[in-house]
Amino acid sequence: MRRKAREIALQVLFQKDLRECSLGEVLRYTELPEEWDEETRAFFFQLVRGVDRNIDFIDAVLAKTVEKWSLSRMMNVDRNILRMATFEIMFMPDIPVGVAINEAVELGKKYGSEESGKFINGVLAKLVKKIECKEITVEESSK
Repeated sequence: MRRKAREIALQVLFQKDLRECSLGEVLRYTELPEEWDEETRAFFFQLVRGVDRNIDFIDAVLAKTVEKWSLSRMMNVDRNILRMATFEIMFMPDIPVGVAINEAVELGKKYGSEESGKFINGVLAKLVKKIECKEITVEESSK
C-alpha cells in the first residue's frame, strides 16, 4: 500500500508544483483510497507534508547533488520524485535507503520519460554518497 501512497503523493506534489498553489488547495481535491489503513494514510500525509515543509532545504540539497542541472530544467515529475525520495532518505530513518531509491526509480519508470529511472537512480546514488561523506547533513535544514 505504501507504493500507492507514494504514487498519490507524487500526484499531489506534481499538481502543487505545476499549479504553484498551496498543499492544502491540492489536498482539498484529493481523494484517498477507502481501503487504506491508518498507517498508510499517516505515511502519505507524512510524505506530502514533510516535502512541503522542507522544500527549500530539499531543493538546496538536490541543487548541490546535481550541480550542473538546475531544478527548473528537470521534468516536473522527476523533480518531485527526487524531492520525495530525498525527504525519505534524510528525514524518515525507518525507511531503508535502498527502498526509498528503488521506489523512486520505479515511479520514474512509470510516470517519467524513458530516461527518468536512470536519471533518478544516478542522482539519488550521488546524494547517498554525499550524505555518507558528510558533505550533506540533515542539520543543515536548521541553518
